[in-house]
Amino acid sequence: MTTFDDREHAFETKFARDEDLLFRVVSRRNKLLGQWAAARMGLNPEETDAYAAAVVQAEFEEAGDEDVIRKLVGDLTAAKVAIDDAQVRAALAEKTEEARRQLMEQQ
Repeated sequence: MTTFDDREHAFETKFARDEDLLFRVVSRRNKLLGQWAAARMGLNPEETDAYAAAVVQAEFEEAGDEDVIRKLVGDLTAAKVAIDDAQVRAALAEKTEEARRQLMEQQ
């Protein structure tokens, strides 16, 4: 194998690891967001688990975070929780950092 092939393989491996980590961070973040929203809606523990799973599933509807934000704002508004898009986006940023920290602590 040449040096170029070694470098190419190293970049491909790093890319795969980075993508896996990103997927795990986003999934953990969405679970945390679901728990956050469930607490604001006053759901019980069983409902909280189901709702957090639904938020994780919402990520797969379209690329990006907009589907999750739309779900959270809609559900919170329907539950008569005073919330706006900016508050959900702030929670999203906060939970992203929390998820990243949790995953790093596990490793």
